[in-house]
Formats: sequence, structure tokens, C-alpha cells
Amino acid sequence: MNVAKSGYRVFSANSTVACTELAKKITERLGVELGKSVVFQESNRETRVDVKESVRGQTIFIIQTIPRDVNTAIMELLVMAYALKTSCAKNIIGVIPYFPYSKQCKMRKRGSIVCKLLASMLAKAGLTHIITMDLHQKEVQGFFSFPVDNLRASPFLLQYIQEEIPDYRNAIIVAKSPSAAKRAQSYAERLRLGLAVMHGEAQCAESDMADGRHSPPCIRNPTGHPGLELPCKQQAPFPGIELPMMMAKEKPPITVVGDVGGRIAIIVDDIIDDVEDFVAAAEILKERGAYKIYIMATHGLLSGDAPRLIEESAIDEVVVTNTVPHEVQKLQCPKIKTVDVSMILAEAIRRINNGESMAYLFRNITVDD
Repeated sequence: MNVAKSGYRVFSANSTVACTELAKKITERLGVELGKSVVFQESNRETRVDVKESVRGQTIFIIQTIPRDVNTAIMELLVMAYALKTSCAKNIIGVIPYFPYSKQCKMRKRGSIVCKLLASMLAKAGLTHIITMDLHQKEVQGFFSFPVDNLRASPFLLQYIQEEIPDYRNAIIVAKSPSAAKRAQSYAERLRLGLAVMHGEAQCAESDMADGRHSPPCIRNPTGHPGLELPCKQQAPFPGIELPMMMAKEKPPITVVGDVGGRIAIIVDDIIDDVEDFVAAAEILKERGAYKIYIMATHGLLSGDAPRLIEESAIDEVVVTNTVPHEVQKLQCPKIKTVDVSMILAEAIRRINNGESMAYLFRNITVDD
């Protein structure tokens, strides 16, 4: 395809070679060349972007994969978007397969909703549209003042299960926490398999974290009389008013709801980063009789000692997509496998550029995916 006549350009905002692999695969599928630009860090770690060709009046797609250095990648995206905006690009569309800070989408005690801040920054920099994949919470789309297409990786992971897992009909889909049950149920229904849910003290769900509902802090001695201080939990904000005592939340011992004995256990989730919870879940499933354990996730961040912990665990295989570069982790742990999702990202770019409906990319996709 002649890039000059296609009406759009595709750029990569990454300064590291490993992070441009997905961009190259997407442009190969589209039959276009990657836009000419230079992204680099100054000696003082400032980000500099030089666009080497005219983008006036063009629709621009910026592909940005997020490596371990998340904040640098965000600055690269912001600076490139602003450079394209000031160069009179018609539309600037960000292709961000893994959207960073998506876990920080709820108010915490004395915290902030960082995901909302990032959405505002991207809009201010000049982005007019975003293509992403499997947001941690779908409600994040409401933070943006422009359209967001949240693609799904589940068709690719389901295809991997059917084609690469021998005797997958003897498998059971497992949710490692009750919050992941809807996603697991969606997989189980489409594969026509059973469902198991794990819960208990080994889990640490986001909903259990302090979210500010216990603010303001307790008031001691509200009546102002010295020596009459009561325990903090008995204090009330106004004299003469007693609030009901809040029962402490305690998790029961870890339990597996569902029979996994003699079955292949497939744990599904959207992100696998710190793997301690997955390793603990795998050990419990082994104790309950599962003879093989697979982990399926969209975004394989695999931070820290994750490759070593996976290699030494009861997990047989970890399957993730290439939304996040993890070639180094694969060298450290042969149990990690990759599913390529460049096809759906390239098709999304083509459809948006041609003004076609995106509904085809969401066929057979459930709300809970």
C-alpha cells in the first residue's frame, strides 16, 4: 500500500527496540510502513521526539506498548501526541494495548484516581481516540472525553485452549477470587466446561483495601472533658449520637468451590504481575487433585521474580498475549507462552480509518469478558 495515499500514518512512540515489535507486526498486517520518527531520552532523562515526515491533515495512529518503565512510556506517548498535534495532524489515535494505571481506578484512603488523571493528560496532549485491550475495569472508559474501543483478547485465548491444550474437554475453568468469577464463567460457558471459584484468606482483593469510607479519622473525647476518653471505635462525631459498631472483616480459610479432582485447571484473569497469588492457587488446586494447571491472562507484566517463581511452582504453563513485551521473561522461564493479538489491533486500525463499524470485532463477546 502506498503510505502517502492511504490517508493515515502509523508511528511507534517507544524508544526501546523490544517495545517496537508489536508495532512492526501491526504495520506488516496493514501493508504500510512504520512512520519515520525518533524517540529518545536526553542525558538528564528528558524525553525528546522528532517526527521526520509531514503529518498535516493526516489521521495518525500511535502504537505504544508499555514496558517496565511505565512513566517513561507515558511521557513518550504524551510528547509524541503533542508533537503531532502541533504539526497539524487531523486525528491522533492512541493504540495502547495495555493501559497503564488501570488498577488505580478507584478512590483509596487519602489517594487519588490516577487513571482519571492519565485520561485527562492524554486528551490535553491531543489524542482524539484510544484503542486498548481488556481494561482492568470497563468503567474506566467513562474517564475519557473521547471514544475508547476496549478490544477483547478472549477469542485468542479460547482458541489457544482448544488447539494447544490436549484433552481440554477434561478441564475446568477456575476463578482465583470471587471478583474474577464473571470472567471465568464467560470462558466456561463458551467452552462448555465446568466452573470453580477460589476464596479465602490467601486472597487479597482490591475491594478489601482502604477506600476512604472510614474517613475522617476517629475523634477522641468529643465532649471536651479531660479523662473521659473512650475507645476510638465508640466515639461519635456529635455528642449523644452513637454509630453502630462495624464488624471486622475476616476471610475464612482458603476454599475451592467446585470439583477439580482429576481435571485440568485453567485459571483466567486479565493481568498477571506479581505471581504469588497464582502460585498459592496452583498449590491448592494440586492438593485438591488437579493434575495440570494453566494460567491464562491478557497482560503478562511478570514483574520482579515472577519467571523464577513460575518455574519453581506447580504451574504447568502461563499463557499471555503480546500486549506487553516479555521476551526476557520467556528466556528465564520456558513455561511462559505468547499469543499474538496484532491481527485484531490491525483490523481495528483499518476499520477506524475507513469509517467502518467495529461491531464485527465484538461478535460473540459477552459483557463479562
